[in-house]
Amino acid sequence: MTETFAVEQRRKLVTSLPGPNSVALQRRREKSVSRGAGTLANIYMDHGAGAILVDVDGNQLIDLGCGIGVTTIGHANPAVVTAAAEQAAKLTHTLFTVTPYENYVRVAEKLAEITPGDFEKRSILVNSGAEAVENAVKIARKYTGRRVILSLDHAFHGRTNLTMAMTYRPWPERAGMGPFPGDLFSVPVSYPFRDGLSGADAAERTIDYIRTHIGASEVAAFFVEPIQGDGGIVIPAPGFFARIKEFCEENGIVFVADEIQAGIARTGAWYSIEHHGVVPDLVTSAKGIAGGFPLAAVTGRAEIMDAVQPGGIGGTFGGNPVSTAAALATFEEIESKNLIAEAQRVERALLARIGDWAERFDIVGEVRGKGAMFGVELVRPGTREPNPEALHTVLTHATANGVIPLDAGSWDSVLRLLPSVVISEELIDDAAGVLEEGLAKAQG
Repeated sequence: MTETFAVEQRRKLVTSLPGPNSVALQRRREKSVSRGAGTLANIYMDHGAGAILVDVDGNQLIDLGCGIGVTTIGHANPAVVTAAAEQAAKLTHTLFTVTPYENYVRVAEKLAEITPGDFEKRSILVNSGAEAVENAVKIARKYTGRRVILSLDHAFHGRTNLTMAMTYRPWPERAGMGPFPGDLFSVPVSYPFRDGLSGADAAERTIDYIRTHIGASEVAAFFVEPIQGDGGIVIPAPGFFARIKEFCEENGIVFVADEIQAGIARTGAWYSIEHHGVVPDLVTSAKGIAGGFPLAAVTGRAEIMDAVQPGGIGGTFGGNPVSTAAALATFEEIESKNLIAEAQRVERALLARIGDWAERFDIVGEVRGKGAMFGVELVRPGTREPNPEALHTVLTHATANGVIPLDAGSWDSVLRLLPSVVISEELIDDAAGVLEEGLAKAQG
C-alpha cells in the first residue's frame, strides 16, 4: 500500500543492539521491576510508526511482533492518536456502569456488525484478553447452569488464575502459581503437521475424548482459538471446527471463539473463525481492537449475553472513553483503507518470500499462516522433533540485527511472525533476509 509514515520505513542500525541507552535503562529496570515481567529483547523503544520501531539509541527496527498482535494497523496510527487525544481532552472516565457514554454503545454496535452471525447480539467491554475470556466463562456458566469449561491442547487464554488454568503449557505461565480452579479440561486439537489427521477425524478424536473422559452434558462452554497464537500458529484442518460446533449444538454447549490474537482483520478477515466457515455463539476480542490502547470485549448471542443479572459482569475501567474512541478510529481505518485486503497482501508476500523455507532449511519443518499471522516450526533435521535451541539462535540473531519476531509453540520451537498489515514488501524482504541468516547459523 502507498502511505506516508512519520518514520522512514526501513531498518537502520546506528549502534550495536542493545545500544548504550538501552543498557543503562536495563540496569535501572533490574533495580525496580520484577524479573517476572521478562522480555524477549532488552531493547528499549522510544517511538514508532507503521512497521518500524525506533529505540532510545536511534536504531530503527522492523517489528514483526506488534506487541503480540496489538498494533495491527501500525504503530502510532495518526487517526487513532487524534481520536484518543480529542477524547482525553473531553472525558477520561466516569465508569459506564455508573454514568454511561456513547462511545461504549458505538463500539458494541460495531462489534455486533462485524462479528460472525446475523442474529441479535450484545457486548460487554473490558480491559484485556484474559478478562474477556474470564467474563465469557461466567456468562456461559450462567446461561447453561453448568460448570465445566473445555479448551484445546496448545491453547493460550490468559494469565489470570482462571485463564492460566485454561492455558495448555505449564511453563512459564503456570509454574508454581496454583492451586487453580476446577472443572477446566484440555482436549485434543487438530494439529495437521503433528497428527496428520483430517479435520473430521481429529474432531471425532476430540469428541470421543469429551464423551469418555468428561461427559458432554456437564459442559458449559468450549473455548477455541481458530488459529492458535502462542500455541505455534496452529491452524486446525478443514472441517474440524464445523464438526466441533455441530457437537456443541447437539449438546447445548456454548461455542466460544477466542479471537484475542487472530481477530480484528489480522488474518485477512474480521475474525479468523470465518476461514473455517463456522459461526460461534460468543466471540472474545482484544489486542488489535483499539490500535494500542487497552480494550477487550465479549460479543455474542443476545439470549446468552443477557442471561447475566445486572452487575454480574463489568469493571472499573472496562470500555474506558479514551480506549473506545481509539477503537472506533481503528474500525474506521480498517474499513476506509481496506486493511483486510492489506492483510491478504501480506499473506501473499510472506508466502512468496518464506514459503519455501521448509525446502531450503533442514531445520524448518513447516511454514504456515493466514494474513499477517505466520508460524515457522523448527525441528531437528530429518525429524519432526521440536528444536527450541534453533529458535533461540534465530531470535538472538534477529534482535541483534534490528528485526523483532516472536517465539511460540508448546515446545518453544515456532518462530512467530505477526507484522502490521501496513508493512511493505521491501521490509518483509529485508526482515526475511535477517531471519535466513539466523536459520543458517542455527542449522550449522
